[in-house]
Amino acid sequence: MRFVPISAVVTAVWAAAAPASAPAQTYPLRPVNVVVPFPPGGSTDWLARMLSQKLEQRLKGATFVVENRPGGANTVAAVAVAKSPPDGHTLLMTTSTTMAINVSVFKNLAYDPAKDFIPVALVSGVPFVLVVNAALPVNSIGDLVKHAKAKPGGLTYASTGAGSAAHLYMVLLQNALGIEATGVPYKGNAPGLQDTIAGHVQVMFSDLLGALPHIRSGKLRVLGVTTRERAPAATDLPTLQEAGVKDYDASAWQMLVAPAKTPKEIVDRLNAELNAIVREPPTMADINGRGHIAIATPPVSELQRFVSDEIVRWAKVVDAAGAKGTQ
Repeated sequence: MRFVPISAVVTAVWAAAAPASAPAQTYPLRPVNVVVPFPPGGSTDWLARMLSQKLEQRLKGATFVVENRPGGANTVAAVAVAKSPPDGHTLLMTTSTTMAINVSVFKNLAYDPAKDFIPVALVSGVPFVLVVNAALPVNSIGDLVKHAKAKPGGLTYASTGAGSAAHLYMVLLQNALGIEATGVPYKGNAPGLQDTIAGHVQVMFSDLLGALPHIRSGKLRVLGVTTRERAPAATDLPTLQEAGVKDYDASAWQMLVAPAKTPKEIVDRLNAELNAIVREPPTMADINGRGHIAIATPPVSELQRFVSDEIVRWAKVVDAAGAKGTQ
């Protein structure tokens, strides 16, 4: 079963956690290492540091240390955590790329997201926006379809490589609209945005936080947000569904996971603590204000089903994109 409320702040109240057992009551016994598969300064790094600080405040006397281990499209960090002792003292702050998309993109992935990890908490969704060069005579999805069909394959878009969110979201759009587009790879979101602004490429799917200043300044025109609901940081921007792309719903997400076989009592306690943290109005406002969507995490058993469903869902998109086994 796919976890549906990724695109909105979850307001339902989950059942209260059972009293902590002995392992959970004594946890942690030493500093907890939170591994981030990206360099310092990005949104996942910020989220890991913010949540670590909040956990220290709630688990009196605890220390959470963030370690950045980028490389290998997130695989370096994932493999290191998967091989760590399953005692709750090594965690991975990760994304949908690590936990769902990499399964299909890599020929021989060195870890199995469903078997090597236990989900601890799903804490945020990451909406993207479809933006076009401001000089392009495209003001709507209808205009985009006409422009693309006038010269099949002539529509160019920036992406951060095969299997990236910007690439896969465009594949979803092409399939929904029956259009063709040619991808131009970039090493990151920022250079792709700059070339879209300059007109070297015509359109792009960008994370909301990176694109929003250029949308507000008029350098880029937005056609829609990828999530089912409007993004809290920009409620004036329509969703792609509202703009006319039927059933379009896609977003990245960020999740804290632990090595498989980590004691259930520790995982459940962390799940409950993180649920309480994200429900705090200042924390929710902080996450939403950074262009994300705060999520009050569901129980661990539902998260396991969510991960399995996401692996299947993105496998179909990766296959349609021709990115299966490309790394």
